[in-house]
Amino acid sequence: MSTINYDLSKIRALAFDVDGVLSGTVIPMNSEGEPLRTVNIKDGYALQLAVRQGLHVAIITGGKTEAVRRRFLSLGVPPEDIYLGSAIKLKDYADFRARYGLEDGEIAYMGDDIPDLQVLRVCGLSACPRDAAPEVRAVCTYISHADGGYGCGRDLVEQVMKAQGLWLADDQAFGW
Repeated sequence: MSTINYDLSKIRALAFDVDGVLSGTVIPMNSEGEPLRTVNIKDGYALQLAVRQGLHVAIITGGKTEAVRRRFLSLGVPPEDIYLGSAIKLKDYADFRARYGLEDGEIAYMGDDIPDLQVLRVCGLSACPRDAAPEVRAVCTYISHADGGYGCGRDLVEQVMKAQGLWLADDQAFGW
């Protein structure tokens, strides 16, 4: 049973910020000043399963590193649905929505900070990690029990997919 107060059967797409959502809020830097992000393996498993089961997945991040692009490509997210260097996230969200003919009510978005607010205010299901900025928590329908980078992405994906009967629905979950 879901802990999300939203009709999850309507969700056809999931979109995520990266820093503070799919990676932790503290990011080490290499000697050239490039951020080195961590990833959560369980978030990754859930995202690739969502893609394989037919949900549209987008990454909308202000970060610009090639490592981020490679990570989400390896999980099956189409290259056109990975928005790096997103200065105005609402614009990229609108592009993603239009590409698949989606309505706002069919999209769940998870963000954690001020740049995510515009999208969180228009998407159907607004979600955030437990450690999101107070302004973000104030507008979200769902606040995960997990912090950013520590399973909040998996939490959202798993609840949506379970509500739709897609979580471990067939042998695809095991790669068979």
